[in-house]
Amino acid sequence: MTPPPPQPPPSGPNPAADSAADPRPGPGPLVVLFGATAGALGQDLGSDETDLILLVWQVVEPRSRQVGTLHKSLVRAEAAALSPQCREASGLSADSLARAEPLDKVLQQFSQLVSGDVALLGGGPYTLCTDGQQLLRQVLHPEASRKNLALPDTFFSFYDLRREFHVQHPSTHPARDLTVATMAQDLGLETDATEDDFGVWEVKTMVAVILHLLDGPSGQLFSKPEVVKQKYETGPCKADVVDSETVVRARGLPWQSSDQDVARFFTGLNIARGGVALCLNAQGRRNGEALIRFVDSEQRDLALQRHKHHMGVRYIEVYKATGEEFVKIAGGTSLEVARFLSREDQVILRLRGLPFSAGPADVLGFLGPECPVTGGADGLLFVRHPDGRPTGDAFALFACEELAQAALRRHKGTLGKRYIELFRSTAAEVQQVLNRYASSPLLPTLTAPLLPIPFPLAAGTGRDCVRLRGLPYTATIEDILSFLGEAAADIRPHGVHMVLNQQGRPSGDAFIQMTSAERALAAAQRCHKKAMKERYVEVVPCSTEEMSHVLMGGTLGRSGMSPPPCKLPCLSPPTYATFQATPTLIPTETAALYPSSALLPAARVPAAPTPVAYYPGPATQLYMNYTAYYPSPPVSPTTVGYLTTPPAALASAPTSVLSQPGALVRMQGVPYTAGMKDLLSIFQAYQLAPDDYTSLMPVGDPPRTVLQAPKEWVCL
Repeated sequence: MTPPPPQPPPSGPNPAADSAADPRPGPGPLVVLFGATAGALGQDLGSDETDLILLVWQVVEPRSRQVGTLHKSLVRAEAAALSPQCREASGLSADSLARAEPLDKVLQQFSQLVSGDVALLGGGPYTLCTDGQQLLRQVLHPEASRKNLALPDTFFSFYDLRREFHVQHPSTHPARDLTVATMAQDLGLETDATEDDFGVWEVKTMVAVILHLLDGPSGQLFSKPEVVKQKYETGPCKADVVDSETVVRARGLPWQSSDQDVARFFTGLNIARGGVALCLNAQGRRNGEALIRFVDSEQRDLALQRHKHHMGVRYIEVYKATGEEFVKIAGGTSLEVARFLSREDQVILRLRGLPFSAGPADVLGFLGPECPVTGGADGLLFVRHPDGRPTGDAFALFACEELAQAALRRHKGTLGKRYIELFRSTAAEVQQVLNRYASSPLLPTLTAPLLPIPFPLAAGTGRDCVRLRGLPYTATIEDILSFLGEAAADIRPHGVHMVLNQQGRPSGDAFIQMTSAERALAAAQRCHKKAMKERYVEVVPCSTEEMSHVLMGGTLGRSGMSPPPCKLPCLSPPTYATFQATPTLIPTETAALYPSSALLPAARVPAAPTPVAYYPGPATQLYMNYTAYYPSPPVSPTTVGYLTTPPAALASAPTSVLSQPGALVRMQGVPYTAGMKDLLSIFQAYQLAPDDYTSLMPVGDPPRTVLQAPKEWVCL
């Protein structure tokens, strides 16, 4: 069969042939894109977490210098309320947005119209071009993630017109400070000042700037597009030094959140490989904080704009952090950990509560053949104490998300007589857990709370102090001094005391010691309900005794004072109601010059002639986060100090024990089944006085029999 003769080409113009024959090199088609939200505009676009309401775009063919049709589409917003700035700039109303299409429909129309315009101008793959990075990174990607929408691949690469302009004109403003108007002004372009359609003027001006740049001498324009990572890459932190300009701290995360959840919160921004480090508390559990490392400082600055954005129903606080903090959390030098994390693209799970006798075969049998561990026994990492004793924790590697999900279904399954907890984990968490166990036990250290108050708080009933209530949590001592104004001159030396809560964060309260009761009353009358950072602060007079009660863990309310837990009748004998004044163990001048950590003794020193006992103030449970007791720098006292032991508590103590140098610690709430070994394990990180265990003395009621274990112990 003879093939038909070839048809002659059409007589009309052929844009594809013309563009192919055009000797001028250049990138493929560009889609100039402009968008707006219902909230902030300009540099703050997307910082208030509002929905997209407008998209305007136009296709430009750089090689033929042809321009397609300009399109404008409104987007229906879930929250129809418009900010005054948006309403004034756009002229839109809530009624017009209510009749618009939702975001998924608008994106479908966008793809169809752009494909048609690109085909008319010659075809080929196209790339988006925007004014800055906020539209894609801060608006489109986060909103699509919140609404569970899958963006087309074309939204994961784009050209930033500000950067392209700065390449050809580096002597002008910095790239982040440029706007469409300033770029047109620097190029001397004439724009249509009569155009009042919101978004249309911006797109037309951007197209004019692009065509002018293409006619310039630089050949590097539109050659390296910006890339938005589609997936967070897990892995260990291999850098010894991390740039502090690339790290942020996220606070308020749900405790069950994983590194993938954190990466999804920052979707649109490029996180470095293994750049999510979930922080652990003193007990080795997640504390709701994470350190995130980005690829550059510009991504970090955009991440800071997501302060108080939401993850589910919780808002997340985002602050600056340092590279040293990230390396401390995510870094490590263990060869065992390095080998374990050398396998890339693996899902890590943490197993907790394993029997101490469990080995690799037991763990593999517990997980079952339906969720095999990568590498078998080599894919398991058991956490051990420095002396080789198992801790009951282990980490396991899985090749894909499906296998990890199957393993998570074994959560709280039994191995032997114990139930096993399974959680998602990260490479940074593996490093933290191994580093923590290798350096010291997970039990909290008592060094910080046992630091004595570096200056005396003289007891008295005169109301020569003032209490500030309702302070902003970000308030510093300098803010308090500025708030008091002229009254700040009447503050005693070391007289500003910030009150911390049990998490070690500011509680919103502070106490000020004034030179006299008259000065305190005058300061209260002058500053009561005065504003500090958009919050009014209550200023009321109080006595030194009331201040001491609060600083030692008590409460001071309208119904009177509640003593600290160490003075409650239910926790101590009646003779504990009063205590002698605390002597100054560290000179005031030294305490004023050095931070509290510098005052800790490096070695054990002889105690004062009178034995002293330590009583934790705000909480009495053993496994507490003792960082709550660090003082606020530079002049606040600790909330736990040396309390003189009442004579009645020492009556039953042998003279041979009390004569030894050291300090007496009373432990309350000890389980009745606790033995000598259990008590010694608590103090395994500290120096006990003798080695024959005679320093442990049971304190019990006289009627108790020998077979009944006491509930309280005194330890020297």
